[in-house]
Amino acid sequence: MEHLWAPWRMEYIRQFETGAGNGCLFCRKSRSKNDRKNLVLYRGGGSFCMMNLFPYNNGHIMVAPYRHTARLDELDDGEYDDLSQLVRLAVRVIEGVFSPHGFNIGLNLGRAAGAGIEHHLHYHIVPRWQGDTNFMPVTGNTKVVSEGLQETWARLKRGFEDINNQDYGS
Repeated sequence: MEHLWAPWRMEYIRQFETGAGNGCLFCRKSRSKNDRKNLVLYRGGGSFCMMNLFPYNNGHIMVAPYRHTARLDELDDGEYDDLSQLVRLAVRVIEGVFSPHGFNIGLNLGRAAGAGIEHHLHYHIVPRWQGDTNFMPVTGNTKVVSEGLQETWARLKRGFEDINNQDYGS
């Protein structure tokens, strides 16, 4: 296996190492009222979803509980159910907006598992398309994302609003 070293990314990761409060990206974004600026797409009863500022692909969404915790077993049943239902809703919205061929859905618990923000658990939902990787990441160390964040936010926000009157658990 070959390894790609990106030590420059550590500066980005370290800004989220602090615990709850002002240092936690998810705590800050969930309390803010400026959803467009913070890329927040939907607020559920126990969790919310927002776009990733550094997406792996167009439509890359993160879903996190409001409660600041790094452990699934610290969520009560209602919080866990809400989080799971919101992951399912986010997939439906992305399908409706982007029609991807598949998804990568992941939860990295702990630094050793790859969590960049390890103190506040969150799911990544990354839409995938056949052929969505090409030579650019390999030869140019560059990932091409073909739509601006604000345009993607507006499209996804409309997708969530279109199903807002439905129970997202259904």
